[in-house]
Amino acid sequence: MHKSTDRILTTHAGSIPRGDPLGEMLIDEEAGKPVDTSALQANVELRVSHVLEKQAEAGVDIVNDGEQGRVGFQTYITQRMSGFGGVSKRPYGKEFIEYPQFTKRMMERLAKISKVFDAPEAIADIKYRDTALINAEIERLTRLSAAVKPRVTEFFMNAPSPGIVATTMLNAHYASHEAYLDAVAGEIRTEYLAVTKAGFVLQIDAPDLAMERHRFFNGLNDADFLRQLELHVAAINLGIEGIPRDRIRLHVCWGNNDGPHIYDIAMAAILPALYRANVGALSIEFANPRHQHEYQALRTNPLPAHMLLMPGVLDTTTNFVEHPELVARRLTEAVSLVADRERVIAGTDCGFGTFAGREYVAEEIVWVKLAAAAEGARIASRRLWGGAGT
Repeated sequence: MHKSTDRILTTHAGSIPRGDPLGEMLIDEEAGKPVDTSALQANVELRVSHVLEKQAEAGVDIVNDGEQGRVGFQTYITQRMSGFGGVSKRPYGKEFIEYPQFTKRMMERLAKISKVFDAPEAIADIKYRDTALINAEIERLTRLSAAVKPRVTEFFMNAPSPGIVATTMLNAHYASHEAYLDAVAGEIRTEYLAVTKAGFVLQIDAPDLAMERHRFFNGLNDADFLRQLELHVAAINLGIEGIPRDRIRLHVCWGNNDGPHIYDIAMAAILPALYRANVGALSIEFANPRHQHEYQALRTNPLPAHMLLMPGVLDTTTNFVEHPELVARRLTEAVSLVADRERVIAGTDCGFGTFAGREYVAEEIVWVKLAAAAEGARIASRRLWGGAGT
């Protein structure tokens, strides 16, 4: 995994809007409706090529395929694993219950989206079927990345954490939540290994490590949630065992929506457990209004020496475009707390296209925001390196 050796590098959390008609085709496929497979794959091919080029144009250094062929960042896994069926009754967060006007308006905005609260559940032993689909993704990114390779630094691919799979596709089969976590870890490891063996950096998407405090675990107090958090981190470590940690980055967030977020657990409470993940980088929210102040959590819980920090410098739920000077300020604050400019990479709070049909930021604005992050990183680099980064 590259460090910011002579300038602050830029990346993002992974998903990018899929555009039409691809988004609708993926939703229809998930729902079991007839879909022209050839047309679907042709659209995925076009979109991956498109998002790679747009990332390079925006000045992003560490890029991916935008998760264009996936209906959702974690729900796609039911298309690759057996043992799922029926419908999960995933609990809503406390704020969705307490603020019905907010909930009604949000649901009205998301008329046709992929399955999130009604995803399948685990009804039998889960088993990763074969590697055909992940191999196809890897082959496509390997082939199409050649067009932008001279202009970017590195490529990554995403995969969900065992915990976000287990708290989205609920357990109706295993004896305990911990047993289900371990089963998921053992099977999702297939994707983790495939990505890293192909030479890509693996990003594990683990919003469960923060978001599920006020969703799946909303009946627990903070102390009990932190005990569950330890189990979820242990499941990640089980899944990545043997993979060098400098090939893995961990993304953590409190939920990629523009809700109140008043029940989000404090960053300082979860950082010690996050640091126990055997990964080389931590991607975490810092740009949205609920978490901008939490850089100070790094003062009382210093980043381990082996970890890079990828602070979110862009809010992924608003079409406001952050000013490059604001991005630069956020990056220099992060560097001051990490105390090592080489271990900070500009990131985003979350993905811009977490699920097909649920995209808060218009795609044309995504590229403007990413370009603003790149410009902000150049400004910060000039200040941190004394003239470098132009």
